[in-house]
Amino acid sequence: MIEFLEILKYIILGIIQGITEVFPVSSSGHLTLFAHLFNIDLSNLTVFLMITNTGSFLALLYFFRKDVGQLIKGTWHYLILREETSKEDFQYVVKLLIAVIPIGIFGFFFKDYLPNDLLSVGFALILTGALLYFVYRVKDIQWKNQITWKNALIIGAFQMFAVFPGISRSGITMTGGLMQKIELKKVLRFSFLSYIVVSVPVSLLGIYEAFTVSENINIIGYVVAFIMSFVFSLLAVKVLYQYVKVKNLIYFAGYCLFVGFISILLYFI
Repeated sequence: MIEFLEILKYIILGIIQGITEVFPVSSSGHLTLFAHLFNIDLSNLTVFLMITNTGSFLALLYFFRKDVGQLIKGTWHYLILREETSKEDFQYVVKLLIAVIPIGIFGFFFKDYLPNDLLSVGFALILTGALLYFVYRVKDIQWKNQITWKNALIIGAFQMFAVFPGISRSGITMTGGLMQKIELKKVLRFSFLSYIVVSVPVSLLGIYEAFTVSENINIIGYVVAFIMSFVFSLLAVKVLYQYVKVKNLIYFAGYCLFVGFISILLYFI
């Protein structure tokens, strides 16, 4: 019975990761909060996040498989076959790389030094909510449907702050894109494709570290959380793409503010 309840906790954490990785509400912040509520020992939290992020990464890779395939094909045709008609695909790939370089460098050097307690997570969630509310308030704009080199660089600069637990990666990139008047669906596509790019090395590193610390982790729990993360990330991205509009960001903003205050309150209890 105790073993079942322990696995149930990991099922819940996997579901939380799957949904919150896609929605602009911070997966790392929610995992920290719920691990505290369920009294789960996540001393290897970084490894756990990498493993569950791999589930989300594979789900998004499946959802955007046609886009990824087209970009790879177009890049090959432009670089190897010298087909000018594929230049746009190649440029889009370069823009994705530009957007992930800041978070890659910042995360590599500082990820082990970032605060991960309920207080810092709470303030980060409140900041995420405030940013979403700010872009929700932007109205009567002629939205752009193209992402320029400058747009990619600025989105990358915003995305860098997603290494802080409680700052939503999708939320911060969404903010960076919408502030530049880029149409929401275009921002979401760019945001998730950049997530796929940066997740390749992160996933490989997570799998490696999971094996090196396997004696100190609940392997079955991690596997279950990985599966749940994959399933619910796939469901969440389908919902997000179908229903989310700029006017709906107010709900995510309010939710982040609420959870942020709860996290701060729990820190002092």
